[in-house]
Amino acid sequence: MSLHLYDTARRELREFRPQRAGTASIYVCGATVQGVPHVGHVRSGLDFDVLRRWLAHTGYDVLLVRNVTDIDDKILTKAEAAGRPWWEWAATHERAFSWAYDQLGCLSPSVEPRATGHVTEMVELIGRLIDGGHAYAAGGDVYFAVSTWPSYGELSGQRLDEMEQGEGADPRGKRDPRDFTLWKAAKPGEPDWPTPWGRGRPGWHLECSAMATRYLGPRFDIHGGGLDLVFPHHENELAQSRAAGDGFAEYWMHNAWVTMSGAKMSKSLGNTLTIPAVLQRVRPVELRYYLVAPHYRSTLEYSDDALAEAAAAYHRIETFVHRVHDRVGAVEVGRISDAFAAALDDDIATPAALAEVHETVRRGNAALDAGRRDEALADAAAVRAMTGVLGLDPVVWAETAAGGGAGDAAREALSSLVGALLEQRTRARADRDFARADALRDELTAAGVTVEDTADGPTWTLKDGA
Repeated sequence: MSLHLYDTARRELREFRPQRAGTASIYVCGATVQGVPHVGHVRSGLDFDVLRRWLAHTGYDVLLVRNVTDIDDKILTKAEAAGRPWWEWAATHERAFSWAYDQLGCLSPSVEPRATGHVTEMVELIGRLIDGGHAYAAGGDVYFAVSTWPSYGELSGQRLDEMEQGEGADPRGKRDPRDFTLWKAAKPGEPDWPTPWGRGRPGWHLECSAMATRYLGPRFDIHGGGLDLVFPHHENELAQSRAAGDGFAEYWMHNAWVTMSGAKMSKSLGNTLTIPAVLQRVRPVELRYYLVAPHYRSTLEYSDDALAEAAAAYHRIETFVHRVHDRVGAVEVGRISDAFAAALDDDIATPAALAEVHETVRRGNAALDAGRRDEALADAAAVRAMTGVLGLDPVVWAETAAGGGAGDAAREALSSLVGALLEQRTRARADRDFARADALRDELTAAGVTVEDTADGPTWTLKDGA
């Protein structure tokens, strides 16, 4: 089976056929850096990170652009309320998002452009739209004339007579309330740039069209983002880009929300969980597991219990890999199974992919307990390959936690120390000195080491799965 993706615009699964053979081009709407990132923000980054990893695994050269919106009404409002320069406010929270992506194992995008660095491309795009009769200037503002684009609404499926742009009261000069702003006239105290229509700043929708085509060309493969962006943001991007003569995105993908008590997680509703706060409860890899385990198009209702269950599920995976390492030998990256590949080819179905991972863990544990070491080693190698595609490889995360390449050395040192205590315990049991044996086990337990007596002798794991 070849890769099939759900296209929001077509409302159907479509076989992925890239514009250029061997290359996959993706634009993902990144953060509007107005505050500290919460789990709802980073879900999109993680979902498209899995897509990017799967495309790379299957042989594509992936070009992924994830922008930073660093000029926006919300940024200006919050910076002013805090008494800080808008640019400093934006830069501070851009670093917070970068930290969160890094903590959760997101691969770096091919490029991460800022909106403020691409005003030239935005002004050029506006000029093309005005020349084509699809935009007009009025009182220093510039608007896209929705009525000039008959296919407006094709992405979201909304009827033209029922649409609202959400721009508040109609500004001066707007001809139709359905028209949306491309360029905003300068206001006192706000940043502005010179244009043929007067000084001002760009509208949000214009920014992404300009940055996407700047780096991926007039026609590219996939445009992604959160479900809340379908209208008006992505609808407006599509309209203005096509009206300007660009083919723009061939596939539109949208991840669902993270909700709390049935409501979308958002700062305006006050129902957010920041990444730093959640990482006080679970390790980064466990939060990543929690966020990528559901299908990207399924709403994820947050709960502490569900987060704990996800952490426990990941612990079972890494404990198996470490058991095989300790009892059989080093676990290299193996091959993914056909079932795992079929799951990801079916619109990145991570629930089915992880079900295959857990079935392999179950089978591998049974083989290890039965003394079939070669089978257990092969299963552990397959688990590393499959979790690697999902950004969850236990060995990689253990090395990261230990400071990169020092992971194996640290574990070997720990293994030597624990092994010496286990040897003392084994001798005590042989001498029927059970009090001494129990004391040694209690000592290990107090240090966070879980001991399991097996037919092949005692094995150990750390309680946190490290």
